[in-house]
Amino acid sequence: MNNPFVTNGYVSAKYFCDREKETADVITMLLNGNNIALISPRRYGKTDLIRHCFSLPEISGHFYTFIVDIYATRSLRDLVNKLGKAILEELKPHGRMVWELFVNAISSLKAGISYDISGTPSWSISLGDITNPTISLDEIFNYLQKADRPCLVAIDEFQQIGKYDEDTIEATLRTYVQYCSNAHFIFAGSQRHLMGSIFTSPSRPFYQSVTIMNLPPIPKDKYREFAVKHFRENHKILCPEVVDILYDRFAGGTFYLQKVMNVLFLKTPDNGICGMEMVESAIDYIINFTADTYAELLYQLPEKQKEVFIAINKEGKARAINSGAFCKRYGLASPSSVKSAVNGLLDKDFITKERDYYEVYDKFFSLWLTKQ
Repeated sequence: MNNPFVTNGYVSAKYFCDREKETADVITMLLNGNNIALISPRRYGKTDLIRHCFSLPEISGHFYTFIVDIYATRSLRDLVNKLGKAILEELKPHGRMVWELFVNAISSLKAGISYDISGTPSWSISLGDITNPTISLDEIFNYLQKADRPCLVAIDEFQQIGKYDEDTIEATLRTYVQYCSNAHFIFAGSQRHLMGSIFTSPSRPFYQSVTIMNLPPIPKDKYREFAVKHFRENHKILCPEVVDILYDRFAGGTFYLQKVMNVLFLKTPDNGICGMEMVESAIDYIINFTADTYAELLYQLPEKQKEVFIAINKEGKARAINSGAFCKRYGLASPSSVKSAVNGLLDKDFITKERDYYEVYDKFFSLWLTKQ
């Protein structure tokens, strides 16, 4: 690999930083029959942690593992489509006898499976083909129960189910999960308040049904050691204070650290030194690629949402945003209009809520906005 700072998915343990305790905890929980709710802000590396755990021999040698991202789903039909496709794609490398068992199990969707000239199947099902998603979901879980290996299913951005029109979806999934003894589940989510309400509210079906794990940032010293080592192994020198300043600036967010370190690595010549003087130009290099997109996103926002978005960005970690004081400070119309705008911004993922404060979700977007 030319650049050891991977910015797009999981490659191998060599390029995966730390998470030794979290890896051990996830493996132990799964091997002992537990379901897990894995919660952290987006871009902290939840999905890469899951892929890392699933790649280890104690898991990969004994389980079928499936990861399905439901971030873009809006209904049970969407969920069935994503889940079915993820299972088929994962089973294909295991050979015909393995994937055929799944294809035969999903009789309501079988007609939507196409085959290439070598007989390899593809998921060519459109949403219109899923005429009865409840039956199709039942078939998928029947497969999981009868599969010839135990299964591990990770559902990423699980909080999305709370936005489905079907108001019984949580109860339905909870029932299937409860009685599917051949499969265990990781429910990963990035919106802490929504995930918390799903798994910790006594009135919700998933209450007390999982082990909740909150994923913290990678410790600064571990990431510093990781970054310096990869520079050194490639005959480059990284000043440790570069990592420290970036870590603090991006609150330990793995995605942002990796993006900036990737650029710093490519801009550091062989046998060269990466020092503090390179940091700002590396960040600008990244932001400039996306500047037009950020400008267009901002332009498309309704005026009131735009005003509140800019105000939250100026505040950094915005607390008490429905107060008169916040409105007065930023010239906003009223607390009620702020509340409405915030709901819209949350729905579009422009901002995120963490405990008692709101902040701009994309830290590069925030930096671009600050420079305008």
